[in-house]
Amino acid sequence: MKSIYRLAIIMAAAMALLMLSVPLQASQMDDRIVSTARNSYMFKNFLQNDDIKIKSIDGAVTLTGIVAGNFNKSLAAETVAGIPNVKRVDNRLEIKGAPPTANSDAWLRDKVKATLMFHRSVSAGTTEVDVKDGIVTLRGNAGSEAQKALTAEYARDVEGVKSVNNEMIVTKGSKNTKTIGETIDDASIIAQVKITLLSHRSTSAINTKVEAKRGVVTLYGKASDSAEKNLATKLANDINGVKGVNNRMTVE
Repeated sequence: MKSIYRLAIIMAAAMALLMLSVPLQASQMDDRIVSTARNSYMFKNFLQNDDIKIKSIDGAVTLTGIVAGNFNKSLAAETVAGIPNVKRVDNRLEIKGAPPTANSDAWLRDKVKATLMFHRSVSAGTTEVDVKDGIVTLRGNAGSEAQKALTAEYARDVEGVKSVNNEMIVTKGSKNTKTIGETIDDASIIAQVKITLLSHRSTSAINTKVEAKRGVVTLYGKASDSAEKNLATKLANDINGVKGVNNRMTVE
């Protein structure tokens, strides 16, 4: 009887420790999610001036605060969604001031700038973007004719853009302002790839799932044809921090 009594006590103690450890583990996980978001490349480089509050309870994240625009709101949510153990994101961020009307010139300008910002083969920092009546004018410096042409190609494929006037000047000494070899976390890479694929009209309709592990991106989903699938690979390969792309999309 004594041995049975001791066993019951031990089991009760073990259960008590287990019940205490579960909330502790959950709390540590939530703290890690918040810390990972705060220290991500996206939050440090693109969202550092926004007032974003992050709260995580058992992996369910709520974002509150005020951001500069819709782009920042989407970027914050996509970045957090790509963090391990995040189950869902409730995006309650508010826009500071009146956001640009959809498909307006200001709205298109912001989309083109954001698209160029994520591609490493172009230099968003030395590219001026003006939009009037849906027509984009590019000015500034490009490091080569290839970079100049690619900048126009990316701008032209942004949803809503009617045409592009490329007035950029090729300057041999012009360099890409991005840091070569800079390490970018997987959550930030996922956010960049998702937003880029949605921004380009040629890939905006693709139902794509994006994963990343140590800089290597894997794409899942469906493409309408091989050209669309290949373009998704091309765009993802040119995103900051991407080391390689495994395209596992199926062609319908």
